[in-house]
Amino acid sequence: MHRRITGQLVIATHNPGKLAEMRELLAPHGVEAISAGELGLGEPDETGDSFAANARIKAIAAAKAAQLPAFADDSGLVVDALDGAPGILSARWAGANKDFAAAMAQIERLLQERGATQPARRKAHFVSALCVAWPDDHVEQVEARVDGTLVWPPRGTAGFGYDPAFLPDGHSRTFGEMTSIEKHGLPPLGMGLSHRAKAFVKLAEICLD
Repeated sequence: MHRRITGQLVIATHNPGKLAEMRELLAPHGVEAISAGELGLGEPDETGDSFAANARIKAIAAAKAAQLPAFADDSGLVVDALDGAPGILSARWAGANKDFAAAMAQIERLLQERGATQPARRKAHFVSALCVAWPDDHVEQVEARVDGTLVWPPRGTAGFGYDPAFLPDGHSRTFGEMTSIEKHGLPPLGMGLSHRAKAFVKLAEICLD
């Protein structure tokens, strides 16, 4: 049986971009969100072999440490021509300094090496796996994706991570060129376009009022 989220919720991330998006998504539901960083919680080793597994690891670790329900996201970019890379290693490709400009340049070099210069050869998708865990081991989990094409050079300074290189299908602007409302705002203000927004809609149906 599904469990509703009430009261305080720990957001199990140290990524300020993800934290801002999650807080915006949760705000209309009256959920008080506090981050793992604000609580001084460490980051567990992400040893899973999928986005869902890593989201579960992060949510359970935060729930146990804080003795509160905890909400975690594991997300990344999957590039078809690179056999699914960077995938669950998306954040690690940016290195310790979170240099996503360098990570996008690395992806572009690899695409060029494989002759993936035309849009049809540059298909990619973002995946977001969301997990809510409670201290008593109850877990709720959902996953969603958004499809698109990689562009070069990157466009826009909004968003975070690989957003400036990702052109979602059916749109003329990258995630990096969209406002936060356009990218992940939910109706009636936005279209729920991003992978995280799509996953959040699924989660809200089972866990939020």
